[in-house]
Amino acid sequence: MPAARTKVLVALSGGVDSSVCAYLLKEQGYDVTAVVMKMSPLHDDTVEAAKQAAAELKIPLTVLDLQEQFRANVIDYFVRSYRLGITPNPCVICNPTVKFKALIDEADRQGCQFAATGHYAQIIEEDGVFHILRGESKQRDQSYMLYRLTQRELSRLMFPLSRLPKDIVRAIAHEAKLSAFNKPDSQENCFIAGKDYASFIEQERGKLPAGELIAPDGSVCGMHNGILHYTVGQRKHLGVALGRAVFVREIDPVTNRIYLADAENDSYTEAIVEGQTATAGAFPAFPFTALAKIRSAATPVPVTVNEHGSMLHVTFDTPQRAVAKGQSLVLYDGDRLLGGGFIASAT
Repeated sequence: MPAARTKVLVALSGGVDSSVCAYLLKEQGYDVTAVVMKMSPLHDDTVEAAKQAAAELKIPLTVLDLQEQFRANVIDYFVRSYRLGITPNPCVICNPTVKFKALIDEADRQGCQFAATGHYAQIIEEDGVFHILRGESKQRDQSYMLYRLTQRELSRLMFPLSRLPKDIVRAIAHEAKLSAFNKPDSQENCFIAGKDYASFIEQERGKLPAGELIAPDGSVCGMHNGILHYTVGQRKHLGVALGRAVFVREIDPVTNRIYLADAENDSYTEAIVEGQTATAGAFPAFPFTALAKIRSAATPVPVTVNEHGSMLHVTFDTPQRAVAKGQSLVLYDGDRLLGGGFIASAT
């Protein structure tokens, strides 16, 4: 379909990425309209920035108030996870349940054939199946956060920045006289400002009781001030001095104990993954080899994947640090995203 007759809804935050996304599509002749999503009270500035960007781009803007959906799907999950000693992935949850769901629903309402965002990832179609590829700039790649998107979303999405390095994006914004050209990059957590996550959770649900810190030899070596202040793999600010480096190996919300281990034992060779989704609808035949990321900024590492009942059993070729329960383990075939799930346990 010719660009001039194709209507595209852009998710606009007023930042440089989304502003350039809209600008490039408009320059290519698409009929561009925009939407800004208010997820929390902290997003008033985002709404105003999006209004400014839309005015500069001369495109219409719709404001969607998604605070109720965001709280129900993301904030409650985030708070609950930390109170259970689990490391959450709020962006991974938000993308399919709030952000992209609302984007596609609004695109339908406005009669837009496509929706677009400023994400650094690629979408390709092969034989009617849509796949996500890592962004051209591996340092900026955001595919890890997108693995739970469905074929419904992928068939309607465009990522115009997929092949552009960030300095080029800023240069385009500067040349186009967009005021976002020198805006700093947004932080990963968009609903906590000026305070750490533990303080936010305590404001939401109250403090958790203190409990025992268990040394590598099984003895009680101190007290913690609530399990939500700790994450698996943490090495600093543990509140104990054992004369050697230790890290958080396990958080037990039932006994309210935090188990420490010697730093040299911070290695995991296997993980059980639950709640898995496959981007193309199914994973390759088991067992299969792949690359895996256990954090958004991590380098993909070789793994072997087997079935484990209704879950996945992932074996790392080389031991990995800080494989935290609740974090996403995302699988790739080269640059192609296969899917992923949540780490249920690691050994």
